[in-house]
Parts: sequence; structure tokens; C-alpha cells
Amino acid sequence: MKIGIIGGAGYTGGELLRILVGHPEADIQFVHSNSNAGNPIHAVHKDLIGYTDLVFTGELNTNIDVLIMCLGHGDATKFLDKNPEFLSVKVIDLSTDYRHKRAGNNFVYGLPELNKSDIKKAQHIANPGCFATCIQIGLLPLAKANKLSELHVTAITGSTGAGQKPTNTSHFSWRNGNMSIYKAFEHQHLEEITQSVKQLQSNFNQEINFVPFRGDFTRGIIASTYLQTELSLTKATELYKAYYAGHPFVHVVDENPSLKQVVNTNNGLVYLQKFGNKLHVITMIDNLVKGASGQAVQNLNLIFGLAEDTGLRLKPSAF
Repeated sequence: MKIGIIGGAGYTGGELLRILVGHPEADIQFVHSNSNAGNPIHAVHKDLIGYTDLVFTGELNTNIDVLIMCLGHGDATKFLDKNPEFLSVKVIDLSTDYRHKRAGNNFVYGLPELNKSDIKKAQHIANPGCFATCIQIGLLPLAKANKLSELHVTAITGSTGAGQKPTNTSHFSWRNGNMSIYKAFEHQHLEEITQSVKQLQSNFNQEINFVPFRGDFTRGIIASTYLQTELSLTKATELYKAYYAGHPFVHVVDENPSLKQVVNTNNGLVYLQKFGNKLHVITMIDNLVKGASGQAVQNLNLIFGLAEDTGLRLKPSAF
């Protein structure tokens, strides 16, 4: 696969490169960055020293099979409007620009656990958001069974979710040993979560009460969701395990998991508990891998007919 990457100097670009330099079918043609043109990749992504001799470029060419865009929100649309010739190749966009169904938007929403068959046939893929991915893997089996009711979600993300550019709420001295809530009940990922839920449970019209937290760690997301249901724990577990039987990266586990089990991997873990009439669903992913670049490679594999896990059997650190 001949691959071009736009916006390769940020966190998602670096994570994408970390995966692709070890991918057996990936042929990286260029990594574009206006601010780093001429610099070696490993001068910016220092974990790649010894793994690649690629150099950032300010030049573009369409002699590729797929363009992966790791741009900021709003910038992907601007890039394609300015360079429409890239619409003739396959495109995977990691921004929020094309995730929502709109007139004229032909991008397929790239959550494999929801749209795998459509992704395989797609020309253009909108990669899901990190919070959205983590929360949705806890909801899809219930939505397919028409069992969702009002949802109460609390989720905590690492500082890399805010991107590489330092901000008042992401630099170390503020973030370390600290937590805060932001965008309570109005986070931008709510629209895509609702869109996906209604794709499976069309009559869903309940509230999704989502309170996001900034965590004092660098990477990973843990989400806690509860809802009222008559389902027993046994029946709910059966639903989840049946739904994810054909999806290699989502695992329904029998013990309360920890975030370090998914960090640096493309895995998503789901743990279920029942308290009276409430079902409690814990989900967790790495926000930069399954929540961004790993999922992009998962989609890349699907649209080119490769095994879904090619190049993605990444292992977490034990400590």
C-alpha cells in the first residue's frame, strides 16, 4: 500500500508512523509537514530513532493508494477543498470534519465494530473520535438488541487527547496531580455517539448524560456507563460476547480491568456488572491507538482486504 500522510508531526501522526514502520504491507511515500519540512522523522518523533530514515516533506503528490490526514479539526476540509485531486485516492481522515452525516458527505464512519462491511467497500473513511470509540464499544451490543435507555457516562482521558501544542490545561505543571471536568453534557463527540446508537436502535430518544474529565496521565481513556435494564448480568454478557465475536480488538473481560492493560495497544476492554436494575459498563482504550491512529490502520487493513489485525498486534507494557 503506497501511503501519504498529512500532518505527520503531531501526536496522532507520530503514533501512526510508529505502527506503519512495522507494518508488512505499508510503503510510506511521504510524510507532509509544513513546519518540519527537511527534518528527519526521528528528530520530531524521538521514539523512532533507528526505525526509519524518512524525512518530512513540504511537497505533495498523488502517486499513492491512500492519504491519511492527521490534521486539526477544520483543517482536513480546508486541505481537501484546496487539493481536490486527493479525493481520487482513498482517504482516511482522523479529524472530526467528516464524521457526521451531512448532505454531500460520502465518508463512511470508520468504527469497524459498527460498519465493517461498509468500510471494506469505502473510498473515504472518517475515523471516529477517541471518547466516542471508548463509549460506543460499551453501547453497541445493547443498541443492536434495542435495550438502551437513558445513559449516564463519566470518562477520563489522558493529556495527549488535547494534542501536541501546549495549552493552559495540558502542560505538565498544571496537569500533573490534577483533574478537572470540561464540556460537561455538551462534548463534541456526543453527536457521533448518538448517530451510531440510532443506526442500530432507531427509536432511541433518551439522554446521553456525558461528563468528561481531564486525567493526570498521558494516554488512555476509561469510561464508566450505567443504565437501567431488566437484563440479567448473564444475558447482558451473552449479548456482548456474541456481538464482539467477530471483532478481534474488543474483549469482554471477567475481571475489573486497569488502564495499563490497553495503553500502547489497539485493544478495547469491556467489563460488565449488575447492581439491582442498573447495568454498569466499564470500557477502556488507548486514545492514540484504538482512539485514533491504530483504528486508522485497522480501517486501512479493511479497505485493502488485509487481515484486520495486520501490523496491529501491539503489546502493552507490564509496568
